Amino acid sequence: MLVGLPLLGVFLAGFPMGRYFQFPPQTQYVRHAPFTWSAFAIFAFMIAAVVLPITIQGLRSYHKDLVTTSEPNSEKFPLWGWLGVAIGVPAWILAWTRFPWFADWQPHTFSPLWLAYIIVVNAICVRRSGRSLLTNRPLFFLLLFPASAIFWWFFEYLNRFVQNWFYVGVDFRPWQYFWYATLPFSTVLPAVLSTQQLFLSFRWIQRAFSRFPPITIKNPTRPAVASLLLAAFGLTLIGIYPTYLFPLLWVSPALIITALQAVMREPHIFTEMGKGNWSGAVAVVLAALFCGVFWEMWNYFSLAKWQYSVPLVHRFEIFEMPLLGYAGYLPFGLECMVIGTAVERLLNQRQNQ
Repeated sequence: MLVGLPLLGVFLAGFPMGRYFQFPPQTQYVRHAPFTWSAFAIFAFMIAAVVLPITIQGLRSYHKDLVTTSEPNSEKFPLWGWLGVAIGVPAWILAWTRFPWFADWQPHTFSPLWLAYIIVVNAICVRRSGRSLLTNRPLFFLLLFPASAIFWWFFEYLNRFVQNWFYVGVDFRPWQYFWYATLPFSTVLPAVLSTQQLFLSFRWIQRAFSRFPPITIKNPTRPAVASLLLAAFGLTLIGIYPTYLFPLLWVSPALIITALQAVMREPHIFTEMGKGNWSGAVAVVLAALFCGVFWEMWNYFSLAKWQYSVPLVHRFEIFEMPLLGYAGYLPFGLECMVIGTAVERLLNQRQNQ
């Protein structure tokens, strides 16, 4: 469904199919609508309606923690964490400078930056709670890298139908492009889920978001089927009406996967939320947004970089990303949690056989 529906839509619409299979993608064939204040206001209101109540809840809990208790520090910062710092600092410098002797390696600085980030975040987790994905779940942690590469290549595929971002600064042949892109793509899930682990080590997140009233749905199959049909219909049309349906690039995959899991009566990422525990979901959303700021910042002065073309709301850029574009990181965090949960389940099944 996720791969075939967008392709089915553009095929039925009679669009040229070859442009969706260019590798690397080069042709700009989607004409994006210009900025409009009305669309900006509508999107801003919808985002605020979701984000503000959760933000207020978190700030109240965070303030209570500041007044009443201090966060524990159970361990020393591990030595291997300093290795991450030692890799990250020179990688950052080299990414943002243009030394002639480093020219051949200049396009490849993104992967060392994110490997360093992942190491440092796991080290901070150990410092705060004594646990991290790297040290306590090493096999799961390692499996996230290949899963992440496949995961982000899928979003690159979906982007062909809306062309909200494109790459500049390098010109690779197909196999060069594949390996150049796959390495940094493999760091996405380890970065986001390691950062989620870090946020979950803060007691104010657990206190604020783990005790909501449970939500009981007598027949969960009906809303699941409705969500599945709506997401599938939108994904089929995303390449035909990219100006209006581009947000579905971030929303539809999670809706389709979780709806199918709900129909088959399997656990999914919203199961805990239904029980009143929102802490994992909120932590992964914050983690994706936190990583997003680093992605956009490190991208800004890099030689090989991406740029955006977002219809209707492309204004007030922070680095290359328009302001409202950062809202895409919120459902993207849930996407990461969906894939992480699937990897964990497959690993548990293999270990129990």
